[in-house]
Amino acid sequence: MLLFEVLTLFPDIFSSFLEESLIKRAIEQQHLSVNLVNFRKHGRGSHFQVDDTPYGGGPGMVLRIEPIAQTLEEQREFHRSEGRETHSILVTPQGQQFSQEKAKELSRRKTVLTLICGRYEGFDERIRSLVDEEISGGDFVCLGGEVIAMTMIEAISRLVPNVLGNQESSEKESFTQPLLEFPQYTRPASFGGMKVPEELLSGNHKRIVEWREEQALYRTKKRRPDLL
Repeated sequence: MLLFEVLTLFPDIFSSFLEESLIKRAIEQQHLSVNLVNFRKHGRGSHFQVDDTPYGGGPGMVLRIEPIAQTLEEQREFHRSEGRETHSILVTPQGQQFSQEKAKELSRRKTVLTLICGRYEGFDERIRSLVDEEISGGDFVCLGGEVIAMTMIEAISRLVPNVLGNQESSEKESFTQPLLEFPQYTRPASFGGMKVPEELLSGNHKRIVEWREEQALYRTKKRRPDLL
């Protein structure tokens, strides 16, 4: 079973995500587990404060180190007592950009994948020393790390055997090889003057494979030449 743990201030954001489609089925069939942990439980004072103004001034609030550090250590100790190791990932725009290769790598890990979601102006810098790696969803900034964590969970989970109905789907798609996926078509064969390529209707398997390879290469050259 692939084990995820998400440290977040807003666990309810994940409610519908975990209750729909293939993710829900994978959880029910015990191919996947997602544990949500609210690190506000270790916030300071009667209001469980998790953020504070930045030293040196500036806009916004910064997440304090104590709530996240204490929650991380608490969860690590729990998993050690259960015979499991953890791999902690800070979800931050400054991290390594998430990719299909990274998804593959993480899907093969035998550890609990702990995703730490930020909010506000970001993390106290010292939090970076507490994690195993940092991952970014891309060159943009969201309100928090939760939507990126969901993206990572979905991309990683679908590579685990039996999560997809047809595992071949994950082996012949964009970024699985250094090419974008070839064009796909289904019925009807003609719509509004737009027709399905003859090669796909030919019934000739060799011809279809060659056409798909040519189209994947053409599409990659045109749209993402950096991949070649």
